[in-house]
Formats: sequence, C-alpha cells, structure tokens
Amino acid sequence: MTQSSRDRAPAGEPAGDRVSPRDVPAAERLLLGGRLAIEGRLVQASNATLYCTVELDGVSAACVYKPVAGERPLWDFPDGTLAEREVAAYEVSKTMGWGTVPPTVHRDGPYGPGMVQLWVEPDPDIDLVALSRSDDDAIRRMAVFDAVVNNADRKIGHLLPPGDGLVYGCDHGVCFSVEYKLRTVLWQWRGKPLTSEAVEALTRVDRALRDGPLAARLAELLTGEEVNATRRRVELMLKHRIHPYPPEDWPAIPWPPL
Repeated sequence: MTQSSRDRAPAGEPAGDRVSPRDVPAAERLLLGGRLAIEGRLVQASNATLYCTVELDGVSAACVYKPVAGERPLWDFPDGTLAEREVAAYEVSKTMGWGTVPPTVHRDGPYGPGMVQLWVEPDPDIDLVALSRSDDDAIRRMAVFDAVVNNADRKIGHLLPPGDGLVYGCDHGVCFSVEYKLRTVLWQWRGKPLTSEAVEALTRVDRALRDGPLAARLAELLTGEEVNATRRRVELMLKHRIHPYPPEDWPAIPWPPL
C-alpha cells in the first residue's frame, strides 16, 4: 500500500504553520522532535503504516509512521530492517540533490522506533499511469535513484506528484539488497545514455560514499556488505554512463504494477 493508492487521509488536518518537503532542515527538525499523534491507519498496507500529525512549537504537518514492530518478515530481507532502509534511501536522495524522497527520519513513536516520513499529497488530476510511462525529467531522475538504491518495488502508486513539477517517491523498505533486484515500472530508459545531470548526481554520491558523511550514515543503517554493493552500483553506472538493463534472473516489474 502506498500513500498515493490509499483512500483519502483520515480526518484531522494538522493545525498551525505548515512545513514544505522542500524545506529539508525544518522538516527534519519537526519530524525528529515533534509530538506524533496517530490519526488513522492505511489498512491495505502490508506492514503497519500509520497516518499521523506531528507538531513542534506551533509548526505541524501530516506524516507517515511505520513502526519496526509492525513489519512483516520477508524471505529476502533481514527482519526489522525496513524502516532503516527507508531512511537510507532518503539519505541517498539528499546526497543526489534531487529531493526524490520526502524528508524521512528514524525515531521513537507511540509503538516504538520506526520510520517517520513527511506526507506528500499527490495532485489527483495527474494521471499516474501516463506519468510513469512518460519522458518526464523527474521520472527519469527517479529511475536513476532507484538504480542506485537497488529498489525492488517501484510501483506506479509509489509516485507522488504534488503538482509543482517535482515527483516524490515513497515505500523504500525493500532497497539496498546485495543482489541485483531492481524491479520497477520505469524501464523506458534502459540502455540509454545517462544525462549530464545524472552523472553529476552520481559523482556526488560516489564521493560521499568514499570519504563523505553518506558513508558513515549508511553504515549506521545498513550492513557493510550492503554499503559496498551500493558503492559498486554507482561505480558501474559512472563507468558505463547508461541506465541499467533489467535483471535476467529476477522479475523486472513488480506485481501488481500499480
């Protein structure tokens, strides 16, 4: 279940001043230090996914809280690691400089530690299927980001276009596998040359993974083997300068794709 494929959010609009996902420092401060109030649950989600408001010093926002205690075991990912993988994906997004993932933190909450992510309300007038098949620059950035984090579940419903030209992505709990598991609906650029913008973003990630803060941050969230695999994926993309091809021994498209 994704933010965009849900029914309308539960009643209880956050009061007070709002915070934008573009204002990263303010959003992170609010998510880390604010008081979480649970408003409802996204009932179709495979893991416990709670719709909340968060408030700090008169500033408030809607957010998603996924407690570790509510994660279902997966055969191909270690138990209790999905929340940290969501935060790791956000850290990579920040380093790339594209704002692909809404501000996301790891913190304690009403049901224990978990992931808390700023809620992004998608524009209901945007056709997500058409957007996912388009040549939109923001969607192409998403495809590059997914290749870096080895996203095993990029569905159409994971795309969150608020209508301001950006497209955010959500649900990154099954990323960073050591094995190549890229599974996505965004294959329209497979084998095509990377843009100069993508090369610049990948270069930033490469440097940050070698001697920058990203290496230290990912080491707190992932295993050493997973961090090394991320570094190798970035190196390969910079070496060949093309969008990756689908894996040969793994389903290329998630099911259901929506």
